[in-house]
Amino acid sequence: MTQTFPIFQLAEFENAEPAIRQKMADELDRTCRETGFLAVGDHGVSQTVIDGIWSEVSAFFAQPAQVKQHARAPYAGYPYGYLGPGAEALAASRGQVTPPDLKESFNGGPPETPKDEADPQALAFCYADTIWPPDRPQFRAAWLAYYAEMERLAARIMAAFAAALNLPDKFFAPFIDAPISALRALNYPAQAQIPQAGQLRAGAHSDYGSLTILLPQQGSRGLEILTPLGEWQAVAPVSGAFIVNIGDLMARWTNDRWVSTLHRVVNDGAETARQSLAFFHQPNWHAEITCLIDDAVAKYPPVKSGPYLMDKFKATAKA
Repeated sequence: MTQTFPIFQLAEFENAEPAIRQKMADELDRTCRETGFLAVGDHGVSQTVIDGIWSEVSAFFAQPAQVKQHARAPYAGYPYGYLGPGAEALAASRGQVTPPDLKESFNGGPPETPKDEADPQALAFCYADTIWPPDRPQFRAAWLAYYAEMERLAARIMAAFAAALNLPDKFFAPFIDAPISALRALNYPAQAQIPQAGQLRAGAHSDYGSLTILLPQQGSRGLEILTPLGEWQAVAPVSGAFIVNIGDLMARWTNDRWVSTLHRVVNDGAETARQSLAFFHQPNWHAEITCLIDDAVAKYPPVKSGPYLMDKFKATAKA
C-alpha cells in the first residue's frame, strides 16, 4: 500500500483570509501530530533552478568512481563533499548495527560562515568547507542556487509551523536567522548483487533537525514510512510538490506534540538507480531549543542545536 499525504498549499495559506488560514493551520497541526509527513505545493520554487540541480547532480553521479573521488570527504565523519558506497549506515543513529547503506551522496553546508562565529566545533563541523568537484564549476553554481531556494522555502514553512502551533508567525525567526542547514544529493545505484542480510538503500532512521524538504525523482520507488499502526508504507513522489517531514529536533521542540517518523529506502526497484535531493533545515548553531509547553511538563532539557546535530551525524559515519 502507498501512503498518500495531504498537500499543503503554501502560498494559498500565506494569502488566505483569517478563517481559512486558521483552518489550514489546524490541518497542518493534525498532520504533524499524526505522521509528521506532508506534501507542500504552491511553493514558488523556480523550476529552472530545480532542473539545473537535477542536471548537474545526475551528471556528477554518472561519472566514473575515480573522478567522483576528487570531491571526496577527507575523512570519516567529515560532513561535506562526496561520500562513496559503504560510507554510512543511517540505522546507527538509532543504535542499530547494520551493513552500510547501498548509496552514495554529495553533501554541502552553509555557503557562508557568520563573521562573529568563533566556536571551534561549529567551524570544524557545520561550517567546514564543502569539497566541490574540481572540474565542474557549473555544479557549484546550480547547487548554491537550489540551496538558496530551499533556505527561503524552509523559513516560510517554519512560519506556517508557528501558526499551526498557535504561535506568532515570526516566533521561529530568531532561531533560524543563521541556520546550519545541509543539502544532500543521493544516488542509489542499480544493484548488480544481492544485498547482505539487513542491508537497505537507506536504513530505518528519523531525521535530526527541524524539518527536511525532500525531492525524490519522479517515478522512483523505495521510500517508506512507519505508520502509527506500526506498518511500513510506501511513499510515492508527488508531482509539483516537495515531501516535507518533521525532524527529531522539531519533535523535541514541540514536547512530542509532533512526531519525527521513522523512514527508510528499501530495495524495491533496485534494478534501476534512484536519486533524490534532501535539504535538512537546522536552526542556528547556538540556538537553545526549549520544549514548547502549555500546562504540560517538559519531557526534555534544553539543548543547543549545533552540538545536538553534530552528535547525531557522527553516529552514522562508517570508519
